[in-house]
Amino acid sequence: MLDEIIIKEFEDIVGVHNIQDSNATRLAYSYDATASFQSLPDLVVSPRNTEEVAGIVKLCQKHGLPIVPRGSGTNLAAGTTPSQGGVVLIFRNMNDIVELDEENLALTVQPGVLTEEIHQYVEEQGLFYPPDPSSGKISTIGGNISENSGGLRGLKYGVTKDYILALEVVLPNGDIVRTGGKLAKDVAGYDLKSLLVGSEGTLGIVTEATLKLIPKPFYKETMLAVYESLEDAAETVSAILANRIIPATLEFMDQGTIQVVEGYKQIGLPTDCEAILLIEQDGPKEIVEQDIEKMYSICKEYGALSLSKAVTEQEAEELTRARKDALSCLAYLSPTTILEDATVPRSKIAPMVREIKKVADKYDVRIHTFGHAGDGNLHPTCATDARDKEEMARVEEAFAEIFQIAVDMGGTITGEHGVGEMKAPYLEWKVGELGIEIMKAIKQAIDPNNIMNPGKVFAKSTKKRVVVSNV
Repeated sequence: MLDEIIIKEFEDIVGVHNIQDSNATRLAYSYDATASFQSLPDLVVSPRNTEEVAGIVKLCQKHGLPIVPRGSGTNLAAGTTPSQGGVVLIFRNMNDIVELDEENLALTVQPGVLTEEIHQYVEEQGLFYPPDPSSGKISTIGGNISENSGGLRGLKYGVTKDYILALEVVLPNGDIVRTGGKLAKDVAGYDLKSLLVGSEGTLGIVTEATLKLIPKPFYKETMLAVYESLEDAAETVSAILANRIIPATLEFMDQGTIQVVEGYKQIGLPTDCEAILLIEQDGPKEIVEQDIEKMYSICKEYGALSLSKAVTEQEAEELTRARKDALSCLAYLSPTTILEDATVPRSKIAPMVREIKKVADKYDVRIHTFGHAGDGNLHPTCATDARDKEEMARVEEAFAEIFQIAVDMGGTITGEHGVGEMKAPYLEWKVGELGIEIMKAIKQAIDPNNIMNPGKVFAKSTKKRVVVSNV
């Protein structure tokens, strides 16, 4: 708990109604969507504008207080837990759509705007903001930027970083920097904008963002392919891309996930198959129809047991929601759900899913897998109970082995969730000792007193690589 004199200094900046330090509020902001990580903040502060954010940061520097910028708390790597106490910043008062610039196809927003609100707003204007994290109904654009969030449309359209034109950011010393602009090209100096995107709140606080928009696709079709084997589904993915077709969505669910989702959604998903692919294409109607017809043929050629196309928009939405709601459905299985995002080259999807099953059996834990087949971003999801310490130790060992297998296959420990506190011990496995040193040097140069979201991304690794054969 902070001294009343210090609290009064924060009140002078943002007003008494935007300061919260009750035990209930501190508890509410002590965790995010990551299991088993929780730390109480000293204070929760709601700034109203960029200048107030700068004032808060300067005050935190003065008193040596850690500061953690937080969106809606959907982070899955303990990226917004106040692991060293201090101040949690929330952006409920900074949630305006500032400007739509149709000439430059740009939208300027504050960090507290919901991702889904952006989608709805621009699509009403006939425009399109493609990044679509599954948490989009509740996640904020500021959190998306800090984590460089992906989504189901990542294969065709890319991720958050690909749609950031400009940022306004408060640096750890309280200075305000503006990077980028409403430009199609800009190579003046280092690309600070891209450095800040995905920095997980460790280098600065985004207070305004200008997003790139594109014309809204005119037409969309959705289809479902059902497979008896994982290998057939994975080979289909490779064949589709080898035929120079880039679908808007190319998603995968294994049998366990399908059975759980169908159990709760009741939309007619087959539960006796080993895998399904959800495939969408959008664009000009003629091109979409050609692509869907070609993908239909490829799916048949590579062993699909059955194929179906969504006839209505509602059917298409149900299929997409089934995939987006996979996590929430799996969460019904047990008190604790741990969702990971190991990512491998597309050619390694089937072997990776097989290895995940082997690891689950080895450590006697329950893991189902789904994810973005088109870009190799898999989500092995464990149903467990955080109260069972012995089981949780096995879960941790299982995921450590899964991360190593992914890296050994040419993949990574995280494709879209970020490193946060949870995966910090494994980062060196991916980037190497020198990579860690370079990242730390950047952090030290920008935040020498380490007040910006300390305890995240970097941690002294105590995780030992295990010997994994046949990978």
